[in-house]
Amino acid sequence: MTAAADFIPLALCVLTVSDTRTAASDSSGDYLADALAGAGHRLHARALLPDDRYRLRATVAAWIADPAIDGVLITGGTGFTGRDSTPEAIAPLLDKQMPGFGEMFRALSYEEIGTATLQSRAFAGLANATFVFCLPGSTSACRTAWEKLIRAQLDARTRPCNLASLRPRLGES
Repeated sequence: MTAAADFIPLALCVLTVSDTRTAASDSSGDYLADALAGAGHRLHARALLPDDRYRLRATVAAWIADPAIDGVLITGGTGFTGRDSTPEAIAPLLDKQMPGFGEMFRALSYEEIGTATLQSRAFAGLANATFVFCLPGSTSACRTAWEKLIRAQLDARTRPCNLASLRPRLGES
């Protein structure tokens, strides 16, 4: 077996963005933490913050500045209400956007919730060689994103290509 075909465990962070959830009621954050651990990755850090773009940006900026962190999974704050501010908080931190993620997420979500998927501003990108995924707050949306998109792309064994195997080259200039 070649090195490229070996599983590479990643250090991932989970951030829940919500004005109403608590650590005890954070089913989406729980799902993501359990799912990434179940896939063989390591939960490096976890946080729950209200919809406050500056607090969100500060937390994610600290995580992407840490070379020990490979990725950040954010759930919540991607809708259209007045308080939903995850895209506005996180997009300025991205070095590169991953438009295909949001497009694929909404296509998959359409099969589950129909035209309501238009309200999702889910997106992903790369910030300081760290993968950043911003997902809706519902546990079912997190499950769709993880099971149908993220899990395979964070697994170096996925063919024909995956994000995990790109890690050594992400900092190239």
